[in-house]
Amino acid sequence: MPMPGAPTPEPALTAVPQDIEWRLPCHARSVGRARTLFREQATSWKLPDELTETAALLLSELMTNAYRHARVSPGREIWARCILETDNLHISVTDANDTLPEPRPASLDDESGRGLSLVAALADDWGANPRAGGIGKTVWCQLAYRSCDRCDGMR
Repeated sequence: MPMPGAPTPEPALTAVPQDIEWRLPCHARSVGRARTLFREQATSWKLPDELTETAALLLSELMTNAYRHARVSPGREIWARCILETDNLHISVTDANDTLPEPRPASLDDESGRGLSLVAALADDWGANPRAGGIGKTVWCQLAYRSCDRCDGMR
């Protein structure tokens, strides 16, 4: 019990992971699953709705590219990772294919092929790197935001 007149201690904030990773099968269903998992995490991080929706779209594009273009043996996984930093949200997707992606122009009649162009247009930065272990690649994007946009519960 605190001493009379002593300030009441504030309750300790529950630590929320600031770095989360999901390992999902290289399958079309994993795209929607990654979106759902991210939205749940964004809620616990108390991210603004606009940032959450943009990030979910970008994650979806990166996951779709990994699933469609990885061309890997059955049983391989796609790794999705989100890192919340002070003023940035970093999203990356890793697959076992070594070919680095490049945006390509899509004609008006094309039904696909705009994913990386969309990532480049909406993200503040993006890129692709070979994995350090020599197998596969990581494609990433980054969204900047002002930390004051987040709720006080995270400070």
